[in-house]
Amino acid sequence: MTTLPETTTASAQALDEGTKGLRSKHLLSIEELSQEDIELILDTAEAMKEIGTRRIKKVPTLRGKTVINLFLEPSTRTRTSFEIAEKRLSADTLTMAGGNSSMLKGETLVDTARNLEAMAPDMIVLRHGASGACHLLADVCEASVINAGDGMHEHPTQALLDAFTIRQHKDRINGLKVAIIGDLLHSRVFRSNISLLKTMGADIWVCGPRPLIPLGIDRFGLRVTTSVDEAVEDADVVMLLRVQLERMRGHFFPSLREYFALYGMTTDRMRRAKSDSIIMHPGPINRGVEIASEVADGPYSVILDQVANGVAIRMAVLYLLAGLGADGDIQ
Repeated sequence: MTTLPETTTASAQALDEGTKGLRSKHLLSIEELSQEDIELILDTAEAMKEIGTRRIKKVPTLRGKTVINLFLEPSTRTRTSFEIAEKRLSADTLTMAGGNSSMLKGETLVDTARNLEAMAPDMIVLRHGASGACHLLADVCEASVINAGDGMHEHPTQALLDAFTIRQHKDRINGLKVAIIGDLLHSRVFRSNISLLKTMGADIWVCGPRPLIPLGIDRFGLRVTTSVDEAVEDADVVMLLRVQLERMRGHFFPSLREYFALYGMTTDRMRRAKSDSIIMHPGPINRGVEIASEVADGPYSVILDQVANGVAIRMAVLYLLAGLGADGDIQ
């Protein structure tokens, strides 16, 4: 097993546990993770977060491993944090965007994947506008595939970093009231989060304009409302979702101004939540639409903690997927 220098005792213990690896060679969906898998990733991320506090933020764990970041949709936080995570673990990395790939010339995703596979990468991190694209890639690649967001399907590492942030501030997830408010219909973050939070025992409330609430969502055991005040009442965690205008076909609400008036998070609305509640947003935030600036920048906000924790979570995922040797150790 590769050892990480200068780890604390707690960090070393978590990394020793982490060498068990995940049950799958890919991370495609939160639904494929057990509660034990989720806890393993979160515990491993604790050790990875410690690396980010050092003067030299680099360990040799993934030396000799090659990671390709294939980002076919725009990204700031996810792409950057994956790149930082890979570099901190000493992997050799390459990032490709849709604008500079041969897909502009008509090459299919499968052909792109097979060509990349011919160069023997160890992992491929994929963001794609089509739901299911990561599963398709995993079917044709020997490399481990990590879903960095596929269409309106899932965004598993975002849900994991959200859970890590909740646990950091609340010491637990089980039993917490979590209110998720916004564009539920188009959000892959929403789908990953409800799967993870249900697995971890949270009491989930969801809220948004009725046209942006997926049909049949109540069958998942969620509490559904169109009243922000009801959703936020006594909440431990308030999670806002971006209004995804780029995915909307048709009119879902009269105007952005009216959306903010009815569903935007203000200081007055946050007063209905518990006094020690936290407010989250996966970004990018639309100020004056989903959230008022005084809330985004105020004492409730842990939005920048989410960004910081994204690096630790993605380091943990890379580490655990790389550890799928015969005995689970990193070779």
